[in-house]
Amino acid sequence: MLYQLYETQRALLSPFAEFAGASSRLYSHPMSPFAQAPGAQRLSAGFDLMHRLTKEYEKPEFGITDIKVGGTEIVVQQQTAVEKPFCRLLRFKRYTDDGALLLEMRDQPSVLVVAPLSGHHSTLLRDTVKLLLQHHKVYITDWIDARMVPAEAGAFRLADYVHYMQEFIRHVGPTVNVISVCQPTVPVLAAVSLMASNGENTPRTMVMMGGPIDARKSPTAVNNLAMNKPYDWFERNVIYRVPPNYPGAGRRVYPGFMQHSGFVAMNPQRHMTAHYDYFLDLLRGDGESTDAHRSFYDEYNAVLDMPAEYYLDTIKTVFQDFALVNGTWEIDGELVRPQDIKTTALLTVEGELDDISGSGQTAAALELCAGIPKSRKRHYEVAGAGHYGIFSGRRWREFAYPEIREFILKHQKPWQEGTVAPAEQAAAKPVAAKPVAKPAAKSIAKPVTKTATKTATKIPAKRRLTVAR
Repeated sequence: MLYQLYETQRALLSPFAEFAGASSRLYSHPMSPFAQAPGAQRLSAGFDLMHRLTKEYEKPEFGITDIKVGGTEIVVQQQTAVEKPFCRLLRFKRYTDDGALLLEMRDQPSVLVVAPLSGHHSTLLRDTVKLLLQHHKVYITDWIDARMVPAEAGAFRLADYVHYMQEFIRHVGPTVNVISVCQPTVPVLAAVSLMASNGENTPRTMVMMGGPIDARKSPTAVNNLAMNKPYDWFERNVIYRVPPNYPGAGRRVYPGFMQHSGFVAMNPQRHMTAHYDYFLDLLRGDGESTDAHRSFYDEYNAVLDMPAEYYLDTIKTVFQDFALVNGTWEIDGELVRPQDIKTTALLTVEGELDDISGSGQTAAALELCAGIPKSRKRHYEVAGAGHYGIFSGRRWREFAYPEIREFILKHQKPWQEGTVAPAEQAAAKPVAAKPVAKPAAKSIAKPVTKTATKTATKIPAKRRLTVAR
């Protein structure tokens, strides 16, 4: 019933939103006589804000049509590589007339970015994709709004999510590098674990960013809600059926508008301040700030419905049973065993100020993947970064991405189980003692200069994994 009430409210507000948008333009357009009236700028700003607070936000486009690589402009075309009922695998194909650059791009690593199915659309990772395209062949999961999936397509569970990941990994090929952002770290780890247990080729690297591998560590407000409420509470209070005006009519979902309310409720003061600042920027004529506000909230306010079965499975498996870390998670009768992963290098990334996936939750994957040599595992914390900062914005560009790129490049050669890592091999190799030659009777030992001593004893400092603020 709540979903129907929401749809009724949306339908009633839609004409008002259009009226507010038209009125804003009426009082701001340079050719309009009303724009010259006293207080016109304030009226225009007020109507613009009302329009944005009442309008419906559709799924944005990626809008990535070109990028620059080393000063050369590269054309980018978005293609659908695989299409499933609940998800599309997109590829961003790069084109150039520069023959040398084309050959270079062909040899670059392939990256599969797994976007979260947790409320927002995959376009939230637009910055992630743009930067990766400069040095990688990029694929990304594009989850479909469950209200747009006909009921005839059947249910979508957490196990189906895992199977999707396996199919996508196989499609990209054995040289794929998987980057999972937030929620998908758990099903991606499960998918690769099952592939390893069955003797399949696994990705060259896995990069896990800000995900709840072990939600018991440093639990956040999001974790506490999922862990402290009983399972049937979620089924009774957040699951509704899609109204008849959508293709997925009758499907049980966790509605996007409820998720959006939860997002806003986490930081209501911040959003109120942001909208008030937007109003002031309109009055000042600060076009750069108003454009940034619109760009952010066009993305933030666009949400999707999640399939109820998948959402409830995630609550129980990840946040209540902790089945992955307890070693009790079974998919189609097969136990998920991260320790069976041998040949895939693993990098975990966390934000110092992450208020969604707490400190240590993602790093827990390093211990679970006991079969991966220590020399092929690494943890990196982005200082001063919140949850979104590890995959978008300045800290992503300046700190997280360089670490990820370096890690992927370092582990592109195929790795055979049972071989010794180069670093371990060097450490284990015995050093033969050199015979000490007897000095000649007339030889005179030269004094060691101060400069020579400094050079001999200088030891390069280890690079810190945690960057400075």
